[in-house]
Amino acid sequence: MPRDEATVDRIFAGNLDGLPPLSSKVVRIFTSSTFTDMLMERNTLMEYVYPKIKEYCREKHGLEYQVVDMRWGVRKVDEMTDEHMTTALCMNELRGCQKYSMGPNFIYFGAQKYGYRPIPSEIDTAELELLRDALVSMGNDVSLLDKWYRKDSNKVPPESILLPISTHLFHFLNKRQPKLQARDAGIWWATLGKLQLMLRKAAKALYQNDKFTEEQMHNYRMAVTEREVRNGCIGMPDDYVKDHVIIYTRILRNINLQNLKRASAFIDIADRHVDQEAQDFLTYYRDVLAKNKMLKNKGIYKRYEIEWIGREGLAPETHDAYLKEFINHFYKNVLKLIDRAMRKEDNSPQGKIVTELLQHLHQCKNNCDVFYGREEELDLMKDYITGPSTKPFVLYGAGGSGKSALLSKTASQSLKEWLAPAVPLLMCRFCGTTPNSTALGPLLKSICQQISYTYMLPFEDIPDDTVPVTAFLKELLKLATRERPLLIFLDSVDELTGSQDANKMSWLPLKIPENCKIVVSCTYEEGNAALMQDLKFLRAMIEDDKQFLEVTALGSKLAWRVMKLWMQSAGRTLNNYQWRVVANALDNCTLPIFCKLVLQEVCRWKSYFEPEKTVLMTNVQDSVFQLFQRVENKHGWMLVSHALAYVTASKNGVSEPEIEDFISLDDKVLDDIYQYHLPPTRRIPPLLWTRVRSDLPGYLADSEADGVCVINYYHKQFKHAAKKRYFLDDTDYLYFHSYMSDYFLGTYGGGILKPFRYTEIQKHTFGLKSKDDSKDRQVPAMPLAYYNRQGKLTRYNLRKFTELPFQLVRCFRYKDLYDNVLFNYQWLYNKMCALPLPEVLCDFEDAIKNIRLDRHKIPIVSSKNIRIDPHKTDTIHKEISLVADSLRLGGAILKYYPGMLSAQLVGRLLPEIETSDNIRNLLRQCDEEGIKQNALVPTYHCMHTPGGPLKYSLEGHQFAIFAMKLTSDNRYIISVSNKFLTFDVVTSDLARQVYPKVEGLMIGLELSPDNKFAAAYTNNNQTILLNTLISEFFIIDNPLGEGETVLGLVLLDTHLVIYGQHTWCVFDLKGKPLDTHKLDVEGEILNLKTLDLRMLDTLDSYSITSWTGQKTNPKICLQTVKNKKEADFLIAWTGIAVNKKQTKCFICEAMNTYTVAEYDLKDGAWKKKRELAENKEPILMLNMSKNENWCYATVLTGFKLWNVESEEHQELLLPNGVRNISKKFNESNNLILSSGDRLAVAGIRQELLVWSMSSGVLVKRLNAHFQRIVEIKSLVVGSENSVLTSSIDRSIKVWNLNYIFEKEHHIDKHELTIDSLSISTQAGIAVVVTRSCIGVWDFMTGKQKFKLANAALGAIVTHALVNSDGTYIVASESGDVLYWELETKKVIFQEKQENIQQIFYYKNETRCVVVSKKGERGNFMGICMSRSVPEGVKQWEFEYPFTEFKNIVMSPDECYVICYGYEKLKESKLNNLQDVTKMVALPDKPSVIALIDVEKGNLIDIIQKRFLKSIPFWDGTCTKDGKYGLYAPATGGMDMLDLRTGKVCKTLIPKVAEGIFDVVAVFNATNEYVLYYHSGKKTIRAFRRKNGEMIANFRVQADLKGMETTTDGRSVVLGMGDGSMTTLTIADPEKEGIRDYLKSLPSRNPEGAGANGGGKDGSYLQNGVEYPSPYDYSIYTDYLKALQQCIPPPSSEYSALDKHLPDKQ
Repeated sequence: MPRDEATVDRIFAGNLDGLPPLSSKVVRIFTSSTFTDMLMERNTLMEYVYPKIKEYCREKHGLEYQVVDMRWGVRKVDEMTDEHMTTALCMNELRGCQKYSMGPNFIYFGAQKYGYRPIPSEIDTAELELLRDALVSMGNDVSLLDKWYRKDSNKVPPESILLPISTHLFHFLNKRQPKLQARDAGIWWATLGKLQLMLRKAAKALYQNDKFTEEQMHNYRMAVTEREVRNGCIGMPDDYVKDHVIIYTRILRNINLQNLKRASAFIDIADRHVDQEAQDFLTYYRDVLAKNKMLKNKGIYKRYEIEWIGREGLAPETHDAYLKEFINHFYKNVLKLIDRAMRKEDNSPQGKIVTELLQHLHQCKNNCDVFYGREEELDLMKDYITGPSTKPFVLYGAGGSGKSALLSKTASQSLKEWLAPAVPLLMCRFCGTTPNSTALGPLLKSICQQISYTYMLPFEDIPDDTVPVTAFLKELLKLATRERPLLIFLDSVDELTGSQDANKMSWLPLKIPENCKIVVSCTYEEGNAALMQDLKFLRAMIEDDKQFLEVTALGSKLAWRVMKLWMQSAGRTLNNYQWRVVANALDNCTLPIFCKLVLQEVCRWKSYFEPEKTVLMTNVQDSVFQLFQRVENKHGWMLVSHALAYVTASKNGVSEPEIEDFISLDDKVLDDIYQYHLPPTRRIPPLLWTRVRSDLPGYLADSEADGVCVINYYHKQFKHAAKKRYFLDDTDYLYFHSYMSDYFLGTYGGGILKPFRYTEIQKHTFGLKSKDDSKDRQVPAMPLAYYNRQGKLTRYNLRKFTELPFQLVRCFRYKDLYDNVLFNYQWLYNKMCALPLPEVLCDFEDAIKNIRLDRHKIPIVSSKNIRIDPHKTDTIHKEISLVADSLRLGGAILKYYPGMLSAQLVGRLLPEIETSDNIRNLLRQCDEEGIKQNALVPTYHCMHTPGGPLKYSLEGHQFAIFAMKLTSDNRYIISVSNKFLTFDVVTSDLARQVYPKVEGLMIGLELSPDNKFAAAYTNNNQTILLNTLISEFFIIDNPLGEGETVLGLVLLDTHLVIYGQHTWCVFDLKGKPLDTHKLDVEGEILNLKTLDLRMLDTLDSYSITSWTGQKTNPKICLQTVKNKKEADFLIAWTGIAVNKKQTKCFICEAMNTYTVAEYDLKDGAWKKKRELAENKEPILMLNMSKNENWCYATVLTGFKLWNVESEEHQELLLPNGVRNISKKFNESNNLILSSGDRLAVAGIRQELLVWSMSSGVLVKRLNAHFQRIVEIKSLVVGSENSVLTSSIDRSIKVWNLNYIFEKEHHIDKHELTIDSLSISTQAGIAVVVTRSCIGVWDFMTGKQKFKLANAALGAIVTHALVNSDGTYIVASESGDVLYWELETKKVIFQEKQENIQQIFYYKNETRCVVVSKKGERGNFMGICMSRSVPEGVKQWEFEYPFTEFKNIVMSPDECYVICYGYEKLKESKLNNLQDVTKMVALPDKPSVIALIDVEKGNLIDIIQKRFLKSIPFWDGTCTKDGKYGLYAPATGGMDMLDLRTGKVCKTLIPKVAEGIFDVVAVFNATNEYVLYYHSGKKTIRAFRRKNGEMIANFRVQADLKGMETTTDGRSVVLGMGDGSMTTLTIADPEKEGIRDYLKSLPSRNPEGAGANGGGKDGSYLQNGVEYPSPYDYSIYTDYLKALQQCIPPPSSEYSALDKHLPDKQ
């Protein structure tokens, strides 16, 4: 709903008072009418109109549509009637519609029947006594009242309850014995009539005696429908009804009262006559009160008067015109109110944030409303909130212990009392309850948005990624003041996903600014390792027990007190026996969640209940089971168990319309519901789910997910219990998840009939000819995106994107998962457009985690449909990973250019089509469907393919990379050479570049613990301090003593330390010096470290390692200071390794002794613990593995490792001819261990060497770089198992150790940049020029055929031009003109001609012109020489003067050569020209050339030597026929010109300011397309010339250096700045045959591709049996039985019951 600015301000401030209701995403309409008279209209609406409205709401507004028709599809005798729930349920549902519905919420169909007038199900006991006394005084027998009403003393004040009908009439609900049921039903309706008369008579008498008001009297006469209309319309405010209420009145004239049975369906009959009292009541509220209310307030009111026709009186056949008018009016006006409501809704990004905040604030307030006690805990929380602590506070405890409530109460009290008069800004989040509180990144961004709004800071500045947003939040916290404190409360932080660090809590700020507090809660259960880990991390980080509070159970005393208070609030009490039952239960468990379950149960108890009805369980799970069982018993096990199973099986909850749809597809439930009657439409009556939910009050919570209102369990304990109760084995997972999968697949949506089979009883009861039938279940279609009638995209189907992959994985329908999600182009493209990349990748990660591999051959009895596949091998994990990693690698591009999806997948995954059916199918879809989004398609494999040893290569440095560091969350690599480059580890993209312009190269690098700052020092002793967030840097000149050089840096969150041989200097983070210290022992500093950088911002705890500085005397001294207390010195020799916390040290104890000893720091002194296994080899370096499980020594011949915790040791030997060398003292080659310490990896020279840690054997040698490896780093964390290497060759490479033994898919490229290229379409080759050679490529396969260079060393190549048939190349190399014959790869002609500027062919390529220059600047002379090809005979030569070279041109008839010479221009009298940029020969005018300047093209007749005309804004590009030209200035935009008129005929790119960049704009060789390259965006856009429509926007990987198109117009060949060559096919989707052409490309048809991994007939096999399709089965249950045989057995790693149904998403 719309909210005023003041309300929005309060919500952003976290104010808990006066919260507006949550904005719903549902249209929920309560329809009111009597049972029989509007049946025709209601059935017609249900069958034809409601599905269309539902479709409209989904497609246009993304709203769910739900009709609450309490009478449709329900039998007169049912459980609701038995328990007299009709009125209460109707009123409850009506209130729900008014609370949640967007737009209309109440529609009344008023006819001529007043309807059912129930007697009250509860009457205040004092009022009943009055009624009873009145009856007695009038001489009436009141025994019937006494029999059916029973006093309940548990209600305060007491009330009398109308007993269920079956209490006295046992067969009232006995459907199995119809005669007995009919008998008891008849008795009841007669009894009801008597009770009605008695109560009305008594009420009337009391009214006449002034003891009752008229309203009290009418309460005993009122029909349910009148009560609905009074509450839904008449009693509502005047300005309300216009937007929310519709009233229809239908008067049926001349009802045939002769046919009383039929007439009684349309009018009230009593004693065979019209019931006049009922008609009077009806006329008054329908035609006076309701009508006047609507007309007075301009509400939607419509009255129909129609005739009774025939025996039936009213039927679709006889009243077709009325029915059509009615449903048209209904449809249009419901849509009108919905559209009106949506126009008022705030759908802006800010509005979505407000909705998110409101959900959390409402939850906080609701938690506070039921909070009692815990005074001691609140006192502790108050001390923290008002105290000086600068650390976070942690609440922990078992699930259901009350952490959320205590956290909420603390937040509320902080706001209202503890911090007064300050006005705190409260950020309260209950993690996992809303979409933006589930993952860490969105959660932190949401908090930053809340703070930014209050301080009027732009949202645009808030980063998206976790690392920068964490640092950004820490900066925002500094805005807190005494008057405006900042409070952050995060509940259930253990539920957060998305932290890539192994320590999920590493994002939490450990030092909080003044006036700022952070309180978090997490679950902790003793004995459950998974639930203990997060608290363990928090304790290790915070290291202060005062910051932790365990939230325990309430204890019997407090639980009893709370129970009494809750009961008092509910207006209930218990009798003594019942109180004892409660006390006994609370003796067993006092968890708040248990107490709430007990409360809900005992509030049902009546004072007259027998003891067997007042039983309580003793723990949470059994209590939940008791609750579920009670609801199952009441509403039927089948309905309740299946409905709750669907809630349990959802990922983020389900909307109420979805539950109704699921059950309407579920024939087991429908057969159970419709055992004894047939519905007008095969759907669940809406009332049935409404009843179930009403009996689970408070346990199903509303929240928002995917833009709709969904319900989920309010606490994860309920989900655990439901999972345990309803998901017993794989069959249950298959059943429920499969139904949900088919719903989101749309298998039976949008009018598709779903087959089913009637039971034998139904066939017999209803006289059916066949048991098999099909019905439309009226569930919606499920497209990926919704479009309006004009074909314009309106919204994406977010529900499908979220739920479908989740469901398919869990019902083992893997082929459907692969075909519809993971390897489906349309799915990937649409989801990429709709949601951030991490959301897309979640599907892949979930699949890898949960898909069961076909590891076992299962012996299954064969049938005609089922076969065993003995050759099945499952590589699906690798296939899924390949696609996911391809998306990650292209992530930065796809974020801005989702249309590049097909190009990214094709360019990366083509090598895999030979072995993977799934990837081959995906790439086929890319070629067939992806060209609609991007018509430039890679012709062959041209982008890095994941899945091999090399994950990717990170390039961009111009000099060797001497240092690199990973950020603390392992997301970014910061590297230095002469500049800082930051790379994204996930996508491999260059994220940031800073060039400080210092002399020398940076050779050392450190990062601050919060990743906000980086510091590097250069080889000339300058230090650069960089703020990584804003790219601000400070340069610090050498601050050390005379003669000292910078040896290293220490960077904290608040200080920088620079140390040299004898001195260390402390700076603040603005580069200002604070302090200087000197080494107080002999020798020089080896290194300086602080203890655990994450935890400290001062130098109170540190260690200094120093040594003599003489390799002949390698004595080492370790000084350790902890909290300013200095430990005893430790003396070592040769090498030393210390752990991060400086508590463990490994040293050599004496000179020339190389056995390593282990020391521990205890009580301020280093104590020897043990000697490790003997070593006699000299040690070059001692170090520890990253996980600190191993100490290792680098020795000349390899590495020696010792396990820190055991006696295990290992020796790794280098191969022959390879040795470790010492770089500096105690510095040599590092060793990296893989995940699980399985492999050891070292980077030596250019190679990666890999050993098995178990055997010590060298298992892999890999050529990693062109030049020496400088540094190797570990990236082994979580699921990552990689190493990084940096090299002198200016690249960083990331190696995946999981695939270290896999084959690598190589992409050919030159080591140097491609400068230019030319192509021969006929020969299919491209000839490229790099400075050192000519490269000859096959441009259809991307393979480099060979390189040409006349000089073996030192060749300088500047030009190379291939002829059209690909036989010769004319080139310039090192001052010579060369003719290469390609067949022999030999030079057939060579002649000196220096400074060559241009080469071109003429005379059908039998001659070539080579243009060179001589002279000095300002006095150049051009030499133009023609030679024959291939003989090299000179034809002619001339010279001309110029100041700046412009390419010469030859007239189209090849009669003239035109040069741009300075002197000649003077003589031609064309001085009015501005600076000419180039010359162009016009193809259709042999005597005319164009001189192009920055503003226009000037046409010159070269024969008559005169100026013809100017064409404004032409850049010289033209088609081959000379009709069209282009204007594409560097400032942006592109126009196509008609060169005959000089006017713009099409604007291809509007003139939008994109900065000033190099652009290239050309027509392709066939003039069908225009290609436009923009160097700033690095994109090539393609346009159809005939209509100007853009058909492609292709983002290239590197700078474009050359672009040529093939003569057939099908391909464009690109020469790239990174030395690679790429060919793109112009796959215009409107061009006939283009898809067949793509299929025919060599890259799409490798040898061996197409072999199907399924059965012999091409069928897909899963678990060794043929995978079924639902369309092959007439009955869905038969399909499920077939699917059961496809379920792979669980691996030993997890059982079938551990399917990872999330507890909170």
